[in-house]
Amino acid sequence: MTHPVEITFTETAADRLAGHQGRVAMIVAPGGDLPPGLPDATRQAAWRAMDSRAGKALKPGAALELAFPAGMEADALTLVALPDDATVDQARKAGAAIGAKLGKTHTLVLAGAHPLANEVALGIALRGYDFSVYQTKPVEGDGDAGADPIPQSITHEPDTAVLADAQADSAPEAPAEPVSEKARVTFMAEGPEALAKSAQDAAAVAEGVFFTRDLVNEPANVLTTSDFADRLKAMEEIGLTVEVLEEDQLAELGMRALLGVGQGSESPSKVVVMHWNGGGDEAPLALVGKGVVFDTGGISIKPAAGMEEMTMDMGGAGVVAGVMRTLALRRAKANVVGLVGLVENMPDGRAQRPGDIVRSMKGDTIEVINTDAEGRLVLADVLWYAQTRFNPSAVIDLATLTGAVIIALGHDNAGVFANDDALADSILAAAKAEGEGAWRLPLGQPYDTLIKSRLADMKNTGGRAAGSITAAQFLQRFIRKGTPWAHIDIAGVALPPAATDLAPKGATGWGVMTLDRLVRDGYEAK
Repeated sequence: MTHPVEITFTETAADRLAGHQGRVAMIVAPGGDLPPGLPDATRQAAWRAMDSRAGKALKPGAALELAFPAGMEADALTLVALPDDATVDQARKAGAAIGAKLGKTHTLVLAGAHPLANEVALGIALRGYDFSVYQTKPVEGDGDAGADPIPQSITHEPDTAVLADAQADSAPEAPAEPVSEKARVTFMAEGPEALAKSAQDAAAVAEGVFFTRDLVNEPANVLTTSDFADRLKAMEEIGLTVEVLEEDQLAELGMRALLGVGQGSESPSKVVVMHWNGGGDEAPLALVGKGVVFDTGGISIKPAAGMEEMTMDMGGAGVVAGVMRTLALRRAKANVVGLVGLVENMPDGRAQRPGDIVRSMKGDTIEVINTDAEGRLVLADVLWYAQTRFNPSAVIDLATLTGAVIIALGHDNAGVFANDDALADSILAAAKAEGEGAWRLPLGQPYDTLIKSRLADMKNTGGRAAGSITAAQFLQRFIRKGTPWAHIDIAGVALPPAATDLAPKGATGWGVMTLDRLVRDGYEAK
């Protein structure tokens, strides 16, 4: 997996600035003093830059870069505007301005005594992500193709280092782990020991976000259901207990809705259960994720244009996995169980058809109107299993469930649905605290009537109108009375079309920070 950039914390050493070969970044409060120890020529250049029209126009968290600054051997000097009373969002954006420019070199960050230096460090780590493991580029000065080292370190599990699928045994190998220089950061600040300690939990969060981003970015011929399950099973090494339920076990449990989705694929359907028992005897919080590793739409096949992005249809499962990784790494004092349903939705002679009727684990029958409304079938069985086995204190499911939520909210907010106001408010508060957009959408009986079926207990789609809401209404039918539940539709935020403040273009890992905050604030023993 991709690991966050290595960040070390130390006292400011003025004698290292002039001769540093790499990059230097300085946190500058508008109207404040520049860090001591700068060479005179550099200080003059920095003051001139900050006093310029561009410098005065900098918003908190924005940066101005000076290439090959006078008086220093550095390749670049980045001046980052950040007042002492900045918000957490602004501090992370300041770090992101540095993280986006890491390259493959050593960056010195002068943070002085800024009170949000730890948030700046987290911003650096999150924005420094790079998933280019499958890219081969000409090495400078050499006409032959070779691996271009990337900013972070990469570890390859035996089953994830090769591009392969069921039809090809000779796919090219992914590049080996880079052996040349990679990015690293030295963070100079007052009280580096305390800062390093406060950054430990943030490092666990960054690791969880990166794990989720990697999963969402992986191609479907690598991240099969089996490979996904293996990656989750490997997290036993960090303290999770992980179970993998195979198809025969799922059939015995009665998960016919989930199994119907994957019956047209060569990849076996699975349910993976991850346990973190860091609390007392209290009932666990249950997190449930949709893990469709590739979604063609099945017999109701999607248009070809854009179908390549359906590698991200396991985004909900990816978020659950990232949260569980974070909780284990930071040794959270809470009981949380993460469950993911892993399937592939393919057209095949054995594939599920429109008009089929399946029976869920709960016992309800479902008329399949559209095989491209498959995620709710997967979640229905896993939600019921989570409740009947663990009797959780609350259930939260995440899924790239509907295109309709993108029409409603765009790519800035996930859609939140809930049967419990307190749970909904806690999720929205956690999302706001972490700078991840979320907006609550309604539920109600009029929407529920749209999924009534002539032949079965319900149908799996209610048509175009209120598509994200009828999907949530469908899921609510598989929530036991009295169980607090929330559904988060992340279709618009999991893989947006452009870079975000804290992530390059590609997978964002949206939700890992929000749910970690939710657990920290509402479920951990104090």
